[in-house]
Amino acid sequence: MTRLLKTFSAASLLALGAAVPALAQEVNIYTTREPGLIQPILDAFTAETGIAVNTVFLQDGLIERVSAEGESSPADILMTVDFGALIDLVDAGLTQPVDSDVLEAAVPAALRDPEGNWFALSGRARVLYAANDLDIDSFTYEQLDDEEWRGRLCIRSGQHPYNTAMFAAYMAKYGEEETRTWLEGIKANQARVAAGGDRDGARDIAAGICDIAIGNSYYVGLMTSGAGGEEQQAWSEEMKVILPTFENGGTLVNISGAGLAAHAPNHDEAVQLLEYLVSDEAQKLYAEANFEYPVSASAEVHPIIAAFGDLEADKLSLTEVLPFRTRASELVDEVNFDTFEN
Repeated sequence: MTRLLKTFSAASLLALGAAVPALAQEVNIYTTREPGLIQPILDAFTAETGIAVNTVFLQDGLIERVSAEGESSPADILMTVDFGALIDLVDAGLTQPVDSDVLEAAVPAALRDPEGNWFALSGRARVLYAANDLDIDSFTYEQLDDEEWRGRLCIRSGQHPYNTAMFAAYMAKYGEEETRTWLEGIKANQARVAAGGDRDGARDIAAGICDIAIGNSYYVGLMTSGAGGEEQQAWSEEMKVILPTFENGGTLVNISGAGLAAHAPNHDEAVQLLEYLVSDEAQKLYAEANFEYPVSASAEVHPIIAAFGDLEADKLSLTEVLPFRTRASELVDEVNFDTFEN
C-alpha cells in the first residue's frame, strides 16, 4: 500500500508581517498551510530537540514576500499545500538543494525533486464522493465526462490548484485535445456552478443537488471525525468514498511539501526539522492531526482514511505533470468551466 505523510509542530506563531528573529537553535517556517494543522508535530520536534519553531502564515504572496526580503530573509523552510506552489518557489530561485540520506530514504523518488530542492511531506488523494444509494464501487477519472452523470456532478472551481493538478495529469496522459473534450464533458455534467470547496460537494450530495463530487480525501476525515462540526459529520454520513483511478493507472495524489530557503540562516536546524517531518513519529502525528496520507511507507494511515481501501498512487511523477499545469489552467478558461449552464 502506498503511504504518503504527516507533519507539523511549532513553538510560536507570528502574525503576518511580523519579523522573525534569526537566533541560534530555532527554525523559521514560512507556510501557506494553516500552522495549527501541524502544530502538534512542531511541538514534538521542539520537545525532542530543544529547537524552537517559529511560523509565519502567508495565505497569499509567499513568493513576493521572500523575494522582497532577499538575502536578509529570516525564512529557513518554505512550506506549501500544493505541488504547483512548491515548484513556483523553486523556479523563482528561492530554494536550495538539500543532500540528506534520511529524506531520500523516506520520500519516494516520484515525490521529491531529483536535485533536492523540494520534498513531499504529506499526500491527499483526489477521490470521488458518491451518494450512498448509488450502485457503484469503482470509478475512473475518465468517467467524469460520461453522459450518465449529466447534471449530477459537483466540483469546485476548475482554477483551484487541486483541480488544475488533476487536469494537468490528464493532459500528461492523453494530450491537449482529449483533455479539452474531457473538460467540456465535465462542465456539461455539473449540477451547479463550479465553486466553493470540496466539503461543499459533500453538503450538496446530502441535499440532493448532485450524486457525485470530486474532493480531497483528508476532508472526509475531518468531516467523519466530527472535527468539522456536527453538520459536516451529517454530510459525510450521506456519502461513500471511492478511490478513482486512471485507466491503466492509479489514483491521483497531490502533496504538501517543503524546501530549504535559499538564504536559510539556520541551515542545519532546518535540515534537522525536514528530516524529522518524514520520521515515523511525525508521519503518525500528521495522519492523526489532518487525515492525510504519509509519504513514508513505514508510517500508518489513519483508520478513517484506510477504510477507503488500499491506495495505489498513479505512477506518473509530479515532475511529469508539471509542464502541463499552465496549459491545463488555460483550457479551464477556454471551455468556460466555471460558468454554469443548465
